[in-house]
Amino acid sequence: MPTASQNALFGMGNPLLDICAVVDKDFLDKYGLKPNDQILADEKHKALFEEMAKKSKVEYHAGGSTQNSVKIAQWMIQEPHKVATFFGCIGTDHFGEILKQKAAEAHVDAHYYEQSEQPTGTCAACITGDNRSLIANLAAANCYKKEKHLDLDSNWGLVEKARVYYIAGFFLTVSPDSIMKVAKHACEHNKIFGLNLSAPFISQFFKEPLMNVMPYVDILFGNETEAATFAKEQGFETDDIAEIARRVQLLPKVNKNRPRIVVFTQGKDDTVATVGEKVTMFPVIDIDQNEIVDTNGAGDAFVGGFLSELVQEKSLEQCIRAGHYAANIIIQRSGCTFPEKPDFQ
Repeated sequence: MPTASQNALFGMGNPLLDICAVVDKDFLDKYGLKPNDQILADEKHKALFEEMAKKSKVEYHAGGSTQNSVKIAQWMIQEPHKVATFFGCIGTDHFGEILKQKAAEAHVDAHYYEQSEQPTGTCAACITGDNRSLIANLAAANCYKKEKHLDLDSNWGLVEKARVYYIAGFFLTVSPDSIMKVAKHACEHNKIFGLNLSAPFISQFFKEPLMNVMPYVDILFGNETEAATFAKEQGFETDDIAEIARRVQLLPKVNKNRPRIVVFTQGKDDTVATVGEKVTMFPVIDIDQNEIVDTNGAGDAFVGGFLSELVQEKSLEQCIRAGHYAANIIIQRSGCTFPEKPDFQ
């Protein structure tokens, strides 16, 4: 069986430090937050970050959606180290140093574009029960520059080494031209390019860059809310998740050698995936609600588990099984953190 080689998996996105704390409904209401959502911070959220940092049981975890996923993929693979490569922008500050250290500890080959104009990005994860509301203050993450980093020979060489590419839709707000360059490279060399819908606001307000890259997407990930929003914005006129997956599978595609795979997770309900022309349901691992610590990072973990098998050329069923395993582990822990070794066969 093929084992993973170094730099076989390439990810690019927003490296953020997660600031996690349990909050109450009053806190959510005060800042106009939905219990389960992902949004970008604006002026009215400035105080939220300060208030979160003052909470008694605040935790800091290395985050950022794509970075979480490649880290989980690397954890699932274990050996060799540095199968996963990650690009993104950080600041020259303490939070940036933490992200570098955490990436190294996870054995991810992270190559950050470092600049001093903006501080390292943060993401407030407001936990209520088994919901999580994420507010991202991109800061440095928003400063990624294709010509300053991706285009450099030493960096582009790492892109060329990869067989599987994965970028969360969040990065569409930062550097769509970087995404297009990577997506076109994957397409031209018959490699696999994966994208995530990531959040409803991407399908709503970043429709043009999203649909520009869609013809190059070999695997599209998302959850049921994101899928429904995408369908609504595209005028599909259905909220049936399986039907939406089928419709997305049929959207125009440049590389005809690979039919598009669409994978939509639905929390505790079955994961929906397109297998050729048909749509198949894959049940998740049963879990007692009391064992769920927080669902922050569950979607990222699913993708990470999936990618860990994909990069080893395993079947779609096996990829989804690994995704379900990784997500099941993550929701029993705080933030997107994991035990020393996986127990997945």
